[in-house]
Amino acid sequence: MKKLLAGAAVALGLATPAVAQSNYAYTFPQTGHVVYVSCFRGPWKEVIWDRPNAKFVDSLRDLGYDYPNAHAIAERVCRDDALVFNKEGLKQEMIRIYYGSKAYREKGAPNYILR
Repeated sequence: MKKLLAGAAVALGLATPAVAQSNYAYTFPQTGHVVYVSCFRGPWKEVIWDRPNAKFVDSLRDLGYDYPNAHAIAERVCRDDALVFNKEGLKQEMIRIYYGSKAYREKGAPNYILR
């Protein structure tokens, strides 16, 4: 019986599902700032475990956001089920968020483009 339980435990440990990541980089050509949209995706297709990776939050902080706002933006983007593995959708959402943000308006509203 112990061998059966040990075998089952080993089999469960080896049968862990794959974990996916989404990693996309967008550059603001006028300033050279890069936003790394990087999300941890859980093993399911549903948005359950999804969360931003640190480089996503850090790139938003480099762009001028404070930590709470950068984390909130990254969390919202990574947990939007319409954006899961949707590279163009992620790009358009980051453009929309940035152009609608106070950080953008305070910089004199230059013509930034994400590529």
